[in-house]
Amino acid sequence: MAKFKYAAVDSKGKEVQGEVEAESQAVAIAKIREQHLYPTKILPVTEGKKADKAAPRALFGGGRPAKAKAKAPSGMMKTELRLPAFMSRVKPKQLMVFTRQLATLIDAGLPLLRGLRLIVRQEKNPALKKATQEIAETIESGSTFAEALAGHPKIFNKLYVNMVRAGEVGGVLDTVLLRLAEFMEKAQRIKSKVTGAMVYPIVVMVMALGILLFLMTFIVPKFADIFKDMLEGQSLPALTQAVMNVSNVLTKQLPYVFVGIVVLVIVIRILAKTKIGRFVLDRFKLRMPLFGSLISKTAISRFARTLGTLMSSGVPVLQALSIVRETSGNEVVARAIQVVHDSVKEGESMAMPLESTKVFPPMVVGMVEVGEETGKVPDMLTKIADNYDDEVDAAVQGLTSVIEPVLIIFLAVVVGTIVIALFLPLIAIIQKLGGGG
Repeated sequence: MAKFKYAAVDSKGKEVQGEVEAESQAVAIAKIREQHLYPTKILPVTEGKKADKAAPRALFGGGRPAKAKAKAPSGMMKTELRLPAFMSRVKPKQLMVFTRQLATLIDAGLPLLRGLRLIVRQEKNPALKKATQEIAETIESGSTFAEALAGHPKIFNKLYVNMVRAGEVGGVLDTVLLRLAEFMEKAQRIKSKVTGAMVYPIVVMVMALGILLFLMTFIVPKFADIFKDMLEGQSLPALTQAVMNVSNVLTKQLPYVFVGIVVLVIVIRILAKTKIGRFVLDRFKLRMPLFGSLISKTAISRFARTLGTLMSSGVPVLQALSIVRETSGNEVVARAIQVVHDSVKEGESMAMPLESTKVFPPMVVGMVEVGEETGKVPDMLTKIADNYDDEVDAAVQGLTSVIEPVLIIFLAVVVGTIVIALFLPLIAIIQKLGGGG
């Protein structure tokens, strides 16, 4: 019998290391799982120099033992085929369909491997097809479904992997997959509504800026020449001069204006990659007029639904809070969740730290407190998410109805200001011509 060193995690997420004797690696994995542990790495223990050559099998890094590399004939180079970037992406909708199909197959009584093989045959997305094939092979080699999924982090995030792991441990994988599919459907629906609400104002703003740019670069300069000839050195009204100055900047220094805009966008993107910059930008988003309330409600809905889905699937609360923090999509909300995580780790309830963060409204805090008292926190979180989904719908409709007149008034004021600025000198010219006649 051979010896194997392993690293694993227990049901509470604590890392455990040890050794086990077994006839093969697959048997060793089975023995480790009998101890209610979930192996993350396993490697054979050999003597002497062979031990240095033993390749660890990182289950979370791919799930399959590393194959010996064959020496390529001299003069030949080893090549690896990779999918183009546009073919290696898996859209949320495609992942949602995959999850729903797999849940339906397992619920119908098909074994997991057979279900995966069936999906491979009909999957159209090259990246998802390849990943599903590799996942099936990894499971055949002795890994769990969650371990196999973890080998493809670009497709299956931590939320997905941890929910599947909880479903495998509890023997309710089909139920968890259905919850995942429903979660993704609702998240995609909210995202589509918010995106749809942004499209109209963006289109109107682009058109308005195009019209203003045309006026300032083509129309106003022609009037400037007319005023110069007919006013014979007389000073222009203050409003007219201001419009002319803006027109001169746009006409003569337009490339510099564009360069300045590009530099500003790049600086903002660089700042967004830092923790402090991301926090400042996300806080600004939450306080934006009109859009801030919508973004805040969307973030709270996402927090409640993600946490509720994880907890109802059997993921421990501390682990669930860590996952929610990483998938929140907003640094302000993420920091608030970290405060809650630290407090719960010290033995406190969730309601008090939620209230202390000043990020979550009293209604959310109150419902979580009731959930803790009744032992139904996941149910309460789901109700909070449903309630905020409805509020997002109402906010989107309200935003669409409010933003249309706001943009029209804005465009009317700007264009009206330009027209008045151009007519003021014309009035002076007419008066001068009338007096001279």
